[in-house]
Amino acid sequence: MKIGLFGGTFNPIHFGHIRLARQLLQSAGLDEVWFMVTPQNPFKVNHELLWDRTRYRMVEMALQRYKHLIASDYEFRLPKPSFTWNTLQALSKDYPNHTFTLLIGGDNWTSFPKWYRAADILARHDIVVYPREGSSYDMDKLPPRVKIIETKRIPISSTLVRQRVAAGKSISRLVPKSVADYIYQEHLYQ
Repeated sequence: MKIGLFGGTFNPIHFGHIRLARQLLQSAGLDEVWFMVTPQNPFKVNHELLWDRTRYRMVEMALQRYKHLIASDYEFRLPKPSFTWNTLQALSKDYPNHTFTLLIGGDNWTSFPKWYRAADILARHDIVVYPREGSSYDMDKLPPRVKIIETKRIPISSTLVRQRVAAGKSISRLVPKSVADYIYQEHLYQ
């Protein structure tokens, strides 16, 4: 199977994540997209980051009705911080019949040379880059295993969801109902 790895803190997951993953599933010719809930991004120290299992539970709830979108807590069992190279190595060992394609935003592609073992990732895995606000890249200088896929930009962010919850505003159009209900029941982001 060809698996797209969509990593993130998903703090919380929202419709933008889901729509983007569905676009990439089709455009990149993937069999599944795994939402790799990361315990801690080594480049982002976030004091508002909810407990790992809470964020994972929201991803699970959000993806229940999407057959080819899978919630994954795989990185929870790996050493921290969560370096993509280590995750890819472990996944390749545990799932030898799968190929893994990294799905990253243009902002992450810009900083990709700083990633742990970036050259090794490029040598062994395909990377699909999708546009993000404020990111740019030279299409003529992309490595052979890197592909840009233009996707529809969706003006939703986890930050916006958290801000609206804290302000007592509705998030019904930003996240699946199950996620909104969970956020309110558990008094998250308030």
